[in-house]
Amino acid sequence: MQDKDKNYLFLILLHIGIGVLIYYIPFISKIYAGLMFVISLYFIIKTRNKNNEVLYAAAYIVGSEVFLRMTDGNPNHEFSKYGIIIFVIIGMFYSGFSKNAIPYWIFLLLLVPGIIIATQTLNLTSIDIRKTISFNISGPVSLAFASLYCYNRKIKLEEVNNILLVMGLPILTCTTYLILYTPKLSEILTNTGSNAETSGGFGPNQVSTALGLGMFIFFARVITSSRTKFIFILNIFIALNISYRGLLTFSRGGMITGLVMIFIMLVFLYKNSKYKGRVKLNYFFIIISSIMFCTWLYTESQTNGLIGKRYSNEDAMGREKESKFTGREDIAKSEINAFLNNPFFGVGVAKGAEIRMEETGLVIASHDEITRMLAEHGSLGILSLMILLFTPIVLYLDNSQHIYSFCFVFFWLLTINHAAMRTAAPSFVYALSILKVKFNDEEEENSVRRKQFI
Repeated sequence: MQDKDKNYLFLILLHIGIGVLIYYIPFISKIYAGLMFVISLYFIIKTRNKNNEVLYAAAYIVGSEVFLRMTDGNPNHEFSKYGIIIFVIIGMFYSGFSKNAIPYWIFLLLLVPGIIIATQTLNLTSIDIRKTISFNISGPVSLAFASLYCYNRKIKLEEVNNILLVMGLPILTCTTYLILYTPKLSEILTNTGSNAETSGGFGPNQVSTALGLGMFIFFARVITSSRTKFIFILNIFIALNISYRGLLTFSRGGMITGLVMIFIMLVFLYKNSKYKGRVKLNYFFIIISSIMFCTWLYTESQTNGLIGKRYSNEDAMGREKESKFTGREDIAKSEINAFLNNPFFGVGVAKGAEIRMEETGLVIASHDEITRMLAEHGSLGILSLMILLFTPIVLYLDNSQHIYSFCFVFFWLLTINHAAMRTAAPSFVYALSILKVKFNDEEEENSVRRKQFI
């Protein structure tokens, strides 16, 4: 076994071990969170960010976010988003940023009116306005800072694969924890709703988002980073287990997003490969499809058919549910109404949730970042979303070596439609889409248009 494969196996076993250790000794989760931040900061400062260490640090903290929330390891709820902001600011201090990253400066400025309006419209007697605004704006701000750092920053494709691996390792830790945490399925599965018991006692939507991302990362490694049969089989085994645990959350958004990312990657590679590469991809497609199909059949058998009913929008009795989106369309409607009533500058950051509280008596957070931006930022929110959507597309015209670009954009777009920006993942993964990716040496870079990707 080569040294690279030994190191890879060590990292896999290490993170499986961390999951086992934290399951049996929960307080270690807090030590784990503290160490990852301190060690990351140490290496960034020591190396002066010569090799984009901030991206590795941010990737690790993003991959661990849901697991740390699940195990009460985070110093505060927004630890990962603040971590990203701190890391990339340090990275920009050492390595600068592109003077052409104007779209993201504009995006940051467009957030300001909504914050100012919130200070005037929020009920100051019932909330801590600083915490409320920071909680609701931390996602877009972390996206902006990460994008400022990543904008057209040159990086090798191999480094992008390594960043994804660093993000995927703590997701493997989370998967290990879920295997140990989840009770016997026959005792807890009685309906087709999202299930906290199979999600580590945490929110299934966020867990599904993390596991869907992990599924994509390790299936991508099956195709791009499996140098030997052993590593190939190991990556398949990990991807299969993450997929299975993701399905068991009974939260559909994250898993569908992961599948879409895999499909986009395969289409991109197929389109940009020559004949031999396409033949090879055909085998990969058959293998991945077979694995996913077998995983689905196994999950169906383990859940007594409930998972199939969940994805068919049926209850446990096989009757179609009235709502296809578990009531989220009502939240979206209220936010659209808020936008129509305040089309220019919106109702202000966090005011949408307060309006729903006044109307229903319930604290209901938004699940859709698009309608939230419309409601709370008005027409400026529309402009902000257009900047985020079109900038990666324009950059891709001169960045065709970035095989993951549209995978990352679609992860952001689909995730914010079902989980808003409650986690740091859509912010950071979006920023990775605007990196300037090149192959591993200058000769290969110069001749890339004549070579196949696989």
